Amino acid sequence: MSRFIPHKFLHFFKILIAYKTKVVACTVNYMAETRNADKKPEEKAESLPSKSKFSEWYNELLLVSQIMDVRYPVKGLYVWFPFGFDIRKRTYAIMRELLDKDHQETMFPLLIPENEFMKEAEHIKGFENEVYWVTHGGLTELDMKLALRPTSETAIYPMYKVWVRSHADLPLRLYQIVNTFRYETKHTRPLIRLREITSFKEAHTVHTDWDDAAKQVEEAIRIYQEFYRRLAIPTIVSRRPDWDKFPGADYTTAVDVLMPDGKTLQSGTAHHLADNFAKTFDIKYEDINGEQQYAHQTCYGVSERSIAALISVHGDDKGLVLPPEVAPTQVVIIPILFGKSDEISKACSDAADTLCENGIRVVLDDGDDRPGAKYYKWEMKGVPLRIEIGPRDLKNNAATVVRRDTGVKETAPLNNILEEVKTRFESIHENLFEKAKKSLDERIFDCASLNEVKGKIHKGIARIPWCGERECGLAMEEEVDAGILGIPQGDVGKGKGNCPICNKETGNMAIMARTY
Repeated sequence: MSRFIPHKFLHFFKILIAYKTKVVACTVNYMAETRNADKKPEEKAESLPSKSKFSEWYNELLLVSQIMDVRYPVKGLYVWFPFGFDIRKRTYAIMRELLDKDHQETMFPLLIPENEFMKEAEHIKGFENEVYWVTHGGLTELDMKLALRPTSETAIYPMYKVWVRSHADLPLRLYQIVNTFRYETKHTRPLIRLREITSFKEAHTVHTDWDDAAKQVEEAIRIYQEFYRRLAIPTIVSRRPDWDKFPGADYTTAVDVLMPDGKTLQSGTAHHLADNFAKTFDIKYEDINGEQQYAHQTCYGVSERSIAALISVHGDDKGLVLPPEVAPTQVVIIPILFGKSDEISKACSDAADTLCENGIRVVLDDGDDRPGAKYYKWEMKGVPLRIEIGPRDLKNNAATVVRRDTGVKETAPLNNILEEVKTRFESIHENLFEKAKKSLDERIFDCASLNEVKGKIHKGIARIPWCGERECGLAMEEEVDAGILGIPQGDVGKGKGNCPICNKETGNMAIMARTY
């Protein structure tokens, strides 16, 4: 059989079988070798570019840390490694937890008939250059073309017409996590700009009136902020200018993350659709007085860009840095042995059992590699805590605990190892958030003129007065060659100054940035 299977795949299968016999029963351990496996640890560390070279660092890290493989033979389509998929699974578990409180998960078809897809003219205009069309079933040409969903409004709303009958049916809140397809013509980038979005969470809600739908948009943004807070990622929320809103919406509110290279990543959007789609798809309900009324709707989505933000905001020159909640392995235990020691092996095993029994995802790495090689491997994987137990530790009934986020080494008593780990998890999460928040705040620059914006825009986000008029906004974007994200919520959006185009005094501060 081996003559038909490449050697590297046989080796991979052997590794998969081997790790099941080596780690604690409840552990998920990814021991697959990277392409640098034959190098010494110090050589491996040098193989990852500095994060200051963000684009190189990002692309290399996705492969060596086994998040995504970019070598699939179709441009813009990528493959999740099991390790990366585990991070994805845990990240989206947070989203499901937040939504399941008052939403229901569902699933709609991938294929959308052309007649339904073409109903909403403004919506279609926004996607017409990005649609993949299915024209044949086998060798038979279809009577009607079928679109691979770029987004699901035109797939879902024909069913909402059937389902919504009375005000008692509302509000209706459904969501799905699905693949979407967009023929992206810009430079593709894994997790950021793809032709197949593999993890698109989209919610679609129906309401009795405009105000109730507006409240749902606010709730969606609150959910997204909580979601990113649990990933230890600070965000900026702003209402997009009219020329940048979702096609067919009354308005769009977006969540942005500032990336290490100074560009912003739109990482979540919520759209108030008013009754625009309801009129197109004839979605009506009978109100309390027995009158037929058009429903009002919202839709909001998050994609695997959330994973891109997670990797990019927290990672460093050594590799991934993961918040404990989403790390596939939360703790790695490494015996420090000088020859065979049953006592150290037992202490490590007992600590692993204690943590495992209390829901901690732990790996006992008792392999033959040198400690330095093990350190490198688990640092690259972003494991939040490393526990080392050697002769000196055992003599003191203690362990050495090393934090991935700071590199700080501390001594912790073995008889209280569970509480020691939990306490550090909380501290790691807060430190990651505060560090990222500080980085964000330091890269928001107040500017009084467009020349100042030009000087700052490559470092981060420029904050500048804007009257809010479309003509002025478009002129600002053209002169600076960057986008207006909108007027942000909170103190960031407040200020005083004069619009740089019309010189009108305003109390609104727009934010401008280069975007992905």
